[in-house]
Amino acid sequence: MQLNKYIDHTLLKPEATHADIHRVCEEAKAYQTASVCVNPIFASYVAQELKGTGIKTCCVVGFPLGATPSVMKAAEAKLCVQNGAEEIDMVIPVGFAREGDWDYVEKDIAAVVQAVEGKAIVKVIIETCLLTEEQKVQACRCAQRAGADFVKTSTGFSTAGATAEDVALMRKTVGPQMGVKAAGGIRSRQAAEAMIAAGATRIGASSSKAIIEG
Repeated sequence: MQLNKYIDHTLLKPEATHADIHRVCEEAKAYQTASVCVNPIFASYVAQELKGTGIKTCCVVGFPLGATPSVMKAAEAKLCVQNGAEEIDMVIPVGFAREGDWDYVEKDIAAVVQAVEGKAIVKVIIETCLLTEEQKVQACRCAQRAGADFVKTSTGFSTAGATAEDVALMRKTVGPQMGVKAAGGIRSRQAAEAMIAAGATRIGASSSKAIIEG
């Protein structure tokens, strides 16, 4: 299995410098990953670094808490796209999901989808470790109804990351047409293959070398 095209090669640490981001871009080019995923401040730099490579620039929005107003997430996503991002990984308002305000959650996602105007794919991080099974299902359905392209397990900044069980539940919920991204704690080829077997079509990882080289 060629794992490189499944991987969003990721660096989201707050202390990351331009030199660190440059290294990640070079690694992505060496392994031909699907994208490089970074914080919005690096959008234009990464887009320039990856120009002509076919590797996408991916930015996180409302990250890592999801607790910013929808209008701010939409503005952040729009700016990322203007600066060269082709993929947006947004975090839902997890607290609102936990209390069952699904109308807000859906509108929050829709605001970002509408802001990118079809110029970037939108992945929706539902932070599975903080939700019940039913809440995970409802969050995925919100993402579907809002017109997002992917659902994603985790930020990697909370209490736990991706599990094959959550990926399988998400895949069952969204069906075959929508992407499922597993992220958080995936550090080996075996772990990545387990996620893909469960239904993941994208893997978020900072340990891309270990995953690809096995």
